[in-house]
Amino acid sequence: MKLETPLLDQVKLPEDLRKVDESKLQQLADELRSETVHAVSHTGGHLGAGLGVVELTVALHHVFNTPDDRLIWDVGHQCYPHKILTGRRDRIRTLRQEGGLSGFTKRSESEYDPFGAAHSSTSISAGLGMAVASDLAGVDNTVIAVIGDGAMSAGMAYEAMNNAGATNSRLVVILNDNDMSIAPPVGAMSAYLSKLLSSKPYLSLREAAKWLAHKFPEPMEKAAAKAEEFARGFVTGGTLFEEMGFYYVGPIDGHNMEHLLPILKNVRDAEERGPFLVHVVTQKGKGYKPAEEAADKYHGVSRFDVVTGAQHKAKPNAPSYTGVFGQTLTKLADKDDKIVAITAAMPSGTGINLFEKAHPERTFDVGIAEQHAVTFAAGMATEGYKPFAAIYSTFLQRGYDQVVHDVAIQKLPVRFAIDRAGFVGADGSTHCGAFDLTYLCCLPDFVVMAPADEAELVHMTATAAAIDDRPSAFRYPRGEGVGVEMPEEPEILEIGKGRVLREGKTIAILSLGSRLADALDAADELQNRGFSVTVADARFAKPLDTDLIHKLAENHELLITVEEGSIGGFASMVSDYLLRNDLTRDLTVRPMFMPDEFLDQASPARQLEWAGLDAAAIVRTAVEAMEKQASKTGNKPARA
Repeated sequence: MKLETPLLDQVKLPEDLRKVDESKLQQLADELRSETVHAVSHTGGHLGAGLGVVELTVALHHVFNTPDDRLIWDVGHQCYPHKILTGRRDRIRTLRQEGGLSGFTKRSESEYDPFGAAHSSTSISAGLGMAVASDLAGVDNTVIAVIGDGAMSAGMAYEAMNNAGATNSRLVVILNDNDMSIAPPVGAMSAYLSKLLSSKPYLSLREAAKWLAHKFPEPMEKAAAKAEEFARGFVTGGTLFEEMGFYYVGPIDGHNMEHLLPILKNVRDAEERGPFLVHVVTQKGKGYKPAEEAADKYHGVSRFDVVTGAQHKAKPNAPSYTGVFGQTLTKLADKDDKIVAITAAMPSGTGINLFEKAHPERTFDVGIAEQHAVTFAAGMATEGYKPFAAIYSTFLQRGYDQVVHDVAIQKLPVRFAIDRAGFVGADGSTHCGAFDLTYLCCLPDFVVMAPADEAELVHMTATAAAIDDRPSAFRYPRGEGVGVEMPEEPEILEIGKGRVLREGKTIAILSLGSRLADALDAADELQNRGFSVTVADARFAKPLDTDLIHKLAENHELLITVEEGSIGGFASMVSDYLLRNDLTRDLTVRPMFMPDEFLDQASPARQLEWAGLDAAAIVRTAVEAMEKQASKTGNKPARA
């Protein structure tokens, strides 16, 4: 089916959009919505949030002078329509693909992306920084931060608003309210009031009233200011934001151009300095029936049929790690009423939605507030409960101070289930779980585990539940398991003990977590080349299985460690032990970990290839190390 977009075809950049007559902007928005649907049907990605801001995107680029006026999208997965309007339409069907457009805003991709926002709640802080920088440089522009209502659950947003309210900088925050329903019903009266309260005459009258109030004694001045503020708060619902120093406008219908355009113009042209907050109510999935009717509004989709909305999902060969964790935790909680689950606005992404169905009273979604989630879990642990904080690797980074101060120092038995550890494919560098091993292994008395497959994840979930004297964490990748047989009952693992899967004499491969399958494949290839290979699964990054490491070091010529994490993690722990115990004298050591760079989106297999962490890279590392050792001694590489 050919897509007809005659008006959109004339818009290559926002400067073209600003030439379009206002009476035709809704038609343009309709075409933009269709183009967005068709593009995502080819690539998959985040659809619902982008469909909800189509009219808002058109209105913002029409009213404001982007890119001189800075436009920040928070979270960046709302930005697909924005990308189409800012010179990237010809590449929009490369979204989230290798060599293609990022699924989020990205500074290196376009001057129209002034700030990369793949994680939530950063826009107001970044926008205020830009606004203050403009003031210092004497630049007359406007900074606009579009932030979703979900992102407003994070403390960082309020920290930024508190700071912004105390400044006189030109910052416009657009609160995109598409889920929380914090607004009263939006209608003609609300739109009229918002237009009135953002207009020049009203603002001028307000400034005059302020001047007049200053002439009264201080108590009367304060009373007058409060009266005006609460009068507006009563009709608009914006008292909270007014208290934080913002001039509140709204709520307004985010799908109605006749409401959006005059209000945005009033805000743009306002002579009053200081921050504005425009409350816009939108609908996720707007304009595409399958998305509107879906429970998640097609928040994240695989490729799909545009007509029916049916998604083309590959049939899994094995259960997902996320699903295995959720199911295992649920079964453990069936027998232990002290187990509770905590998530930071990602119940389905972490498997906690499965737990919630069986134990809703013991499930806690705290919103996009990882810092709070960690300390909330710590508080529950002090009262004898067994909290599992299920948080993505890159999201847990936000709560690291709390992990250290509120959990580790107090040695509280909080269990961290760390999803999305390692490469994550289409979500690229912003969601790649590279650093959790490094930032957790350095903490005293922390137990850090990594399952090699889905069966091991079952055992490690149960092991974490049994650890009641210190904090623990287990990290696992995104996607499917490797297809091993699942245990009928979980096993409580001995803390700090690994396992040997294959015995050899020359080369030892010590794998942690997800690299074990490739380590075994590499061992097969090395065996075919005549090398005798041991393969071991460390299971624990901390505490280390020092007996196993000692045995591998003493009985082999080459020791390779493999992990899907950054420098400073498992390999550093092993190397430190080897050096302190003088085990490297007759041993060649080769640590394998992620390269010192951020890798762009591609398939996970491709990312592992780039990183040099797949089976072929393990073979290459082993052969090169053995040949180098042989060249030093003058002997041929040792063979089986």
